[in-house]
Amino acid sequence: MADADHRPPVQLYLVTPFVTDATAFGPLLKEVLEAGEVACVLLNLAAPDDGAAKRLVKAMAGVVQPRGAALIVNGFAAVVARAGADGIHVADGHKGLAEALESFKPERIVGAGGIRSRHDSMAIAETGVDYVMFGEPSGDGRTPPLEAVVERTGWWAELFEIPCVAYAPDLGSVPLLADAGADFVALGGAVWNHDRGPAEALSLASRVLAQREARA
Repeated sequence: MADADHRPPVQLYLVTPFVTDATAFGPLLKEVLEAGEVACVLLNLAAPDDGAAKRLVKAMAGVVQPRGAALIVNGFAAVVARAGADGIHVADGHKGLAEALESFKPERIVGAGGIRSRHDSMAIAETGVDYVMFGEPSGDGRTPPLEAVVERTGWWAELFEIPCVAYAPDLGSVPLLADAGADFVALGGAVWNHDRGPAEALSLASRVLAQREARA
């Protein structure tokens, strides 16, 4: 069982929208990363082929990695290593996970998402993944009820030492998920669609976690 008293501070995990143009998105991502502390960036790509994906990943690595964050690519296993990414995110539970672990461990990070049950969670915990993610949007953009994500995160934190990433549907969810035991709180639309702008949203979330840590 993981000892909550010895867990490191909760960190932010930034999930990008689908990126098609590095020139257009790069400056915005740079601005957001400079607004607060981010541990990882999950890059969602919309690329027609592996060559285009490789160029996008290389460009985003040049923005993300110099700022101390790890660049994780959602899928596109063929280009992750060649483009210099730090790891891969397997978004559909078990599918493709064994191949990713064989291909990328231990040199690169392998994370797992799309986990819909406790049974699947426990099975994935035995594979050697570097983290699991709960609560991220499904293919149609819907997120599970926040209460369910809080419950699953707390259950995981009690039983497993493998880090847990909990997806926050809005900024108000950040402290709830952190208190539940998440090692990382993931932010996607809550940042990119914020009415005060993505950089301000990231700054707010970062301050929330810093204030929480100061009170601990």
